[in-house]
Amino acid sequence: MKYTVKRVFMLLAAAAVAILISLAFRSKPIEVEASRVTKGPLQVTIDEDGETRAHDRFTLAAPIAGRLSRIQFHEGDQVGPETVLATISPLPLDAREVAEIRARIQSAEARKREAEEQQARWENDHAKAVRDLNRARLLAEDRIIARQELEQAESKQTSTTKELEAAKFRVRSAEADVEREKAGMVSLESHQSQADRLAAIRPPARCRILRILEKSERVVSFGTPIIVLSDPTKIEIVVDLLSTDAVKVKPGVPMIVENWGGPAPLRAKVRTVEPYGFTKVSALGIEEQRANVIADFVDLPTGLGDGYRIDARIVIWEGANVLKIPASAVFRNGQEWNVFTIENGRSRLLPLEVGHRTSSDVEIVKGLDENAKVILHPANDLKNGARVMIRSN
Repeated sequence: MKYTVKRVFMLLAAAAVAILISLAFRSKPIEVEASRVTKGPLQVTIDEDGETRAHDRFTLAAPIAGRLSRIQFHEGDQVGPETVLATISPLPLDAREVAEIRARIQSAEARKREAEEQQARWENDHAKAVRDLNRARLLAEDRIIARQELEQAESKQTSTTKELEAAKFRVRSAEADVEREKAGMVSLESHQSQADRLAAIRPPARCRILRILEKSERVVSFGTPIIVLSDPTKIEIVVDLLSTDAVKVKPGVPMIVENWGGPAPLRAKVRTVEPYGFTKVSALGIEEQRANVIADFVDLPTGLGDGYRIDARIVIWEGANVLKIPASAVFRNGQEWNVFTIENGRSRLLPLEVGHRTSSDVEIVKGLDENAKVILHPANDLKNGARVMIRSN
C-alpha cells in the first residue's frame, strides 16, 4: 500500500515538473495592435496642391504711343469705369520725320509721272503698229509684199498692245503709291492737331487692380501692357494633376479646400478639366504629363486673392455606409489581399475582396463581418494560428 501511494506521488510530481518546464519554455504571446471592422462613410479623393486665380482677368494696354503719366494707384485698389488710371500724351513729330514723309510723297509723284510718260510712248508705238499692220494687209492682198512681212506686222501690233496694257497698270500702281504716301501726311496733320490732347486709360467695369506693370512715367509704344485688372468677386481654383489622375475627375464632383489659411475647410465644385495637357518637371527631375482642373468655390472665401496656395482634395467616389477597415491591416499575399483577424487569442489569416481604397481606409467587399477584430501593421514573422495579445495603449 505504501509502495502504491509513493508511486502515485512520484508520478504527480513528475507531471507537475513537466508542466512547469513546458510553461517555462512556452513562447510568449505576440503583442499586436488591433482594430474592429466598422461601417461608415468613405471618400476616395485625389489630393494635390493648387492655387487660386482670378476668373475674369484682363490687361489694359496703351491705346497710342506717347508719354505715360505716373500711376498713383496701388495693387488691390478698387476702381470703376469712371476712374482715370493713367493718361498718355502723344509725342510731337520731329522735323526729320516730317521731311521724310514729304520726300516720300515727292518720290511717289515722280514715279507716277515716269509711268505716265512710258504709257504715252507705248500708246504712240501701238498706234504706229496698227497703221503698219493695215498697210501691210493692203499690200499683201495685191501680193506686193511677202506673207512673212505681214506676219511680222501682226506680231508687232500684238506686242505693243500688251506693252501698252502693262504701262497702264504701272500708272495705276504709281497712283496708289502717291495716295498711300499722302495718307501718311494726313496722319501727320491729324497727329499734330491732337498733340495737346491726352488719351485717358479707364477700366471697363468695377474691378480690382491686380498688378501695375508700368508704375513710373515713361515713353511707351502702342500696345504696351500697363495694368492687370480682375473682378474681385470671382475667384477660381486651378489644380494641375497627373494626366492619369485627371481622367478620373468629372465636372461637377465636389472638392474640399484645406490649408488655405482659414479656420475651416471650404467647399468647391469642379467646373471643367482642361482638354490639353502639358509637361512639368517634378522636384526629382522627372518629366510628367499634367492637366489643369478648374473649380469654383461653393463657400465664398474671405481674404483669398489671385495666386494664393491651397490644398485640394477632389472627391472621385464616396459611400455613406461602407464596411471598412484601416488600410494598415491589409497586405498582399501573392495575387490576393489578406488580413489577420484575432479569434480566441490566436491570429487567423483570411483572404479578402477589397473595393475602394484611401490612404487610411479600405472598403471590404467580401471576407469579413462587422465588429471583427483585425491586426494592424502585421509583422513579417506573424504566422497563422500564432498566439497574440492586444497591446494596451
